[in-house]
Amino acid sequence: MTARWNRLARWWLGRCRGWQEIIRMLPAAGPAAVAAITLNLIVGVLPLGFMIGTSVAIERVTSAGRAGWSTALAAVGLAVAALLLQTVLSPFQAAFTELISRRVDGVCARGLMRATLTDAPADLLEEPDMLNLLGDARRGLVEYYNTPGSAVAGMITLVARYAQLAAAVVITGILLGPAAALVIAVAAMVPRMGHRVLQARYSRLRTDSASVLRRAFYIADTGSEPAFGPEIRVLGTLPWWRERSGKDSAAWQRLVWRVRRRNAVWPFAVYSLVTLTSGALALVMLRDAFGRGGLGVLGLSLALQALLVPLRFGSYFPESDVQTEDGMRGRGAMLAVERAAARRSLTRPGAVGAGRIPRSRVTFEQVTFRYPGGSRPVLDQLDLTLPAGTSTAIVGLNGAGKTTLVKLLSRLHEPASGRITVDGTPLGSFDPRSWQRRLAVIHQDYVRYELDAAANIGLGAPSRMGDQEALARAVEWAGASDVIAALPDGLSTVLSSRYPGGVDLSGGQWQRIALARALFAVEGGASVLVLDEPTAQLDVRAEVAFFDRFLELTRGLTTLVISHRFSTVRRADQIVVLDGGRITERGTHASLMTAGGTYAELFELQARRFADESPSEELS
Repeated sequence: MTARWNRLARWWLGRCRGWQEIIRMLPAAGPAAVAAITLNLIVGVLPLGFMIGTSVAIERVTSAGRAGWSTALAAVGLAVAALLLQTVLSPFQAAFTELISRRVDGVCARGLMRATLTDAPADLLEEPDMLNLLGDARRGLVEYYNTPGSAVAGMITLVARYAQLAAAVVITGILLGPAAALVIAVAAMVPRMGHRVLQARYSRLRTDSASVLRRAFYIADTGSEPAFGPEIRVLGTLPWWRERSGKDSAAWQRLVWRVRRRNAVWPFAVYSLVTLTSGALALVMLRDAFGRGGLGVLGLSLALQALLVPLRFGSYFPESDVQTEDGMRGRGAMLAVERAAARRSLTRPGAVGAGRIPRSRVTFEQVTFRYPGGSRPVLDQLDLTLPAGTSTAIVGLNGAGKTTLVKLLSRLHEPASGRITVDGTPLGSFDPRSWQRRLAVIHQDYVRYELDAAANIGLGAPSRMGDQEALARAVEWAGASDVIAALPDGLSTVLSSRYPGGVDLSGGQWQRIALARALFAVEGGASVLVLDEPTAQLDVRAEVAFFDRFLELTRGLTTLVISHRFSTVRRADQIVVLDGGRITERGTHASLMTAGGTYAELFELQARRFADESPSEELS
């Protein structure tokens, strides 16, 4: 019994915190919140006018006969007016619900985006617990009944319900006394709280089993994603996807039904018994009051209608219950993400802006880094200098740590030991966002936005997206003029056939767009360009041509080229070989070939394959 009361106390405290959070979000809705609360209060008390009007009409007809018909008709008119006004105002409830939901969700979405895309380091977002929280948070923004905005709107719609209940309890207290008012309040609130407890447990189940649900969603989404259709058709894997989807869905449903069986049978039998007992007791009180002559026909009619309101109250409210429960569950996940991001944020007090750097060099000094759970460091006491205004190529086999080096340079991760300096100043002294604005990075898996071409390029420097001349220079600089000219609406063409008038691009055309985006970032003030193997799927000839053009275009800028193909970076000012997390060779192409080390060996091996017309083979 003590354990049950403790669980109930924890639930009640959690509910109070949830309602406090909903109230804290009210200002995000603006003046619409005040208007909606007023509207729902009016809608809630209008049934009181109907109750009074019908009761007066009954009393006048039964006591005054024909002489009371005029008063009775006026009372019926009042009741009808109240009913019609409630009908007229109801659509405005839905309108305010949507308006408030959108405004609050917009504020929450911006907070989540800031936490995940600005404050949180990349390694935090890769942790399993954080992935579960992010799954809840994202579902809390895209599934309507789960959004924090709908939770706020759902709370406001409860004003109408509780205003009606309060009116019924007051009328009962006036006509039958405080004891009767307490009885019908219990009849309403006990089953009502029971519904909310069950809803809270079901909602908590979604959080506790987030990994199971995330896996079920992934299987369902993947099996119905058009991009995977060709491979699924060719390999004939549809039966496997169906079977796996059924198993994962069944695993989730078993958890759901276990909770429902445990919490929805006997508890609701008890709640129903409380309602029936309280209702019967209230009716006995009504009978006794009428029998003693304490109530006339008017009082009897009013009291009887007032008693029916609480007896209907202990039920599921479709306009608020799921919204306030699951919506706040999603909001809780968002707040947890934001708090974790704030704790692990790379921004330090006193961080300064990056300004116009680097002026002389970027230096890695004895940098060591390992991923969580890794048995050995990916980078091991690495020393590297990137002279400003020159091109540096980092080459190495797959798994050598090249991409990790870029992540450290971009401050997506922090070194476990050692440091990175810019012009002699530790990189950690700079504000991360300010430093990242100094970088223009083309990743191996660069993003292909389903937006128009102008946005795909302009996102390199969003503040200058409207600068058509700068866009044109970036397009020309990247050799993408022919790509843009071939689009039906030029830069206004959406780069996806999933939209009317949209066009799909080839891999090579997308690479031009990605390069233009990076070069547009230079137009916006970026001073370090990083090319992290975006051409890994090209054959050797195409990749050599791409890198040659890139190095020519960026001559005089600080550029970093990452590649596992040794034959593509001959024109770089400095070439370094990364092996086992350390720099094993460095120099120009000529000096490294003369040295006859790993670079020379692998360069000659790739050159022989190239000469044998096997350009698609890779060193790995």
